[in-house]
Amino acid sequence: MLKNFHVLYVGQIELDNIGLAGTPANDRRYSAERLREAFATAREVAQLMDRLGYDVLWTAEHHFQREGYECLPNLIQLGLWLATQTERLKFGCAFNILPMWHPIRLAEDYAMADIVTDGRVVMGIGRGYHTREVETFGAPLLDAQANRELFEEQLELLLKCFNDDAFHHKGKYYECPPPVDYRGYRLEEITVVPRPKHLPVDIWMPIASGKTIDLMARYGLKAMVTLNGQKILDDVVRAYHAACQRHGRHKLLGGDMIWGAGIYLADSEAEAMRRLEPAHDERFKWFAPFGFVRYADEHGRTWGTPGAPAGVPSLRDGVAQKAWFCGPPAHVIDGIKSVADKYPGLENFMIHWAEGLPPKEFKEQLIWFAKDVMPALKRA
Repeated sequence: MLKNFHVLYVGQIELDNIGLAGTPANDRRYSAERLREAFATAREVAQLMDRLGYDVLWTAEHHFQREGYECLPNLIQLGLWLATQTERLKFGCAFNILPMWHPIRLAEDYAMADIVTDGRVVMGIGRGYHTREVETFGAPLLDAQANRELFEEQLELLLKCFNDDAFHHKGKYYECPPPVDYRGYRLEEITVVPRPKHLPVDIWMPIASGKTIDLMARYGLKAMVTLNGQKILDDVVRAYHAACQRHGRHKLLGGDMIWGAGIYLADSEAEAMRRLEPAHDERFKWFAPFGFVRYADEHGRTWGTPGAPAGVPSLRDGVAQKAWFCGPPAHVIDGIKSVADKYPGLENFMIHWAEGLPPKEFKEQLIWFAKDVMPALKRA
């Protein structure tokens, strides 16, 4: 049964001339003043969600995006600030990209936020997918194996920071502490100060591949999946559940997962799709080239794999795949339940903000969803 309701805002500003025939994604340029609008938008959405009874606002770490799609570089700082602007809402990091951090600095920053907000900042980690970002920070991404190897060692070190009173770590990429003299003795271990108040730390991660799923289960990470077609979603949920079982982490199917989908409410499905379509298409103009079209064809093959479709999906594709739900509240409720009811452990549903949708329009959608959809899903 769905109990917790989340929103994903990746940090876009209000984009102009949207849609497939609009400004090409790579040609967008915005002033520093415009790009700063993402912070005011985050605050307005957070305060609205706080009043309406939502549970977590998730945001995304990105850098150098003069195109205006993802403009928030530090999620822990953002969550710390937004916690001062709200009463109870939590703020999720979707995701802190470990290859662009030193794990100890990330652990310290998170621990401070956890303490001073009393647990209102939610930890999330990822490996990254923008070469412009990760490679610029001096970490590998073009070399996928090196990226995965670095990430796993960083995760090991991060968990030591959270869980161990004192530790020494020596791996391929890090030795913490190095064997140096300090105040008359040879340094052999360190203690991270402060450590989080709320232990163990819940750490969330997006599911990207089979190797990722096994790593997540092995380390006890929780999973987020968003805008996946129904077949791909089902494969992922079952694979994550099976991996957790193999590693002795027993839970109901769908447990410790957040499922995200696109939502647009209107008096009819046709009207909702008409209004949403330009914003939907703008989203995939930016994201489809990164491989973020996780739909399956009639043979169960993921889009982009040999023989399956490739390219930019239509909203009609997304609705057919149950990655997007459009129409009156009752229709949207039925659609969400048709998926969620398959997974007895699934408690978390997330609304994915279509990146081309203006903030005013999205806030209207949040109000309507909280009034006419959320209560019915909680009672189901």
